[in-house]
Amino acid sequence: MADYLEVALRTILAFGMLFVAARFLGKQTISKMTYFDFIASITIGAIIANLSFNVALKTHHLVIAFTEFVLIAFFIAFLSLKNRKARKFFAGDPTVVIQNGKILEKNMEKMRYTLDYLNQQLREKDVFNIDEVLFAIIETNGTLTVLKKPEFRHVIKQDLTIAVQPEKALPIELVMDGEIIHANFVQNNLKSSWLGSQLKKRGLQLSEVVYAVLAANGKVYIDTYKDHIHSPVDEEPSE
Repeated sequence: MADYLEVALRTILAFGMLFVAARFLGKQTISKMTYFDFIASITIGAIIANLSFNVALKTHHLVIAFTEFVLIAFFIAFLSLKNRKARKFFAGDPTVVIQNGKILEKNMEKMRYTLDYLNQQLREKDVFNIDEVLFAIIETNGTLTVLKKPEFRHVIKQDLTIAVQPEKALPIELVMDGEIIHANFVQNNLKSSWLGSQLKKRGLQLSEVVYAVLAANGKVYIDTYKDHIHSPVDEEPSE
């Protein structure tokens, strides 16, 4: 019974340490990773796994190893932030794989990057014809960035000289899960009475609203618990 209790307590400790480390190291460690991020994540995960259930290893030894590795990761991240050469060494450089519609085979060979995978990533970018591509670049985190040739790019309002209303703010969430987000009202000098008037225009009560947001263009989007959709697409089966 003592072993079960020890594993349970070590697991709680491991979860807490991993959560603190993730907050400490930042969002980069949970996003698409560079070489260094990959190594750091794998090693931290291995240490945490052993801390959770490997009772043959002493807890304080694993805690020391974990803390030391997090500090090393933080130091390297800080060094990369301050020094371009260090950033280049640890993260690598982006690699051009397509230039003006031509595949650069030598660059792909250096990365052991196959044509099948290139085509897959191009399709994910809605590109089915390589001749449409001006540049395609493999970023340091492994993702593909595509710049199409001008004649294949989407038309935007600027191209058509259509007047655009400027947007100077991010959308502001007003109601989430039926609860008013008072902090957002205070930060943006909004009044609850204003929200009440917006609901009144739509013939709604606050109790009916699951989500409401003030868009950057000044329009208010409101979603209610009752969707009034008689035949929803892809409805989840009831348990």
